Amino acid sequence: MSFSGPSFIVAIVMICTAGWIINNWIRARHGYPLENEWGGTTPKVDVDADRKITLLSSENETLNGKIGNLEERITVLERIVTDKAGRLSEEIERLR
Repeated sequence: MSFSGPSFIVAIVMICTAGWIINNWIRARHGYPLENEWGGTTPKVDVDADRKITLLSSENETLNGKIGNLEERITVLERIVTDKAGRLSEEIERLR
């Protein structure tokens, strides 16, 4: 093999290009950001991200409401448990 001909230069360029293509294919397949010619990266775009954020926000609001209700119920239960038995029965009688 002769290292002085133009075919050697063409072979090196082809090998480098094929390596770059294979590298980007592997990175894209596994979800890594792709690099462009100037060293910057192109992040993987999730088209359903806004929809997911909206769904999670609504679920978060629902769960916060449920937690508020449970906190109120726990407060009532704690008051019932810590009150004296006589006072509790008096309050029940007053409500009747």
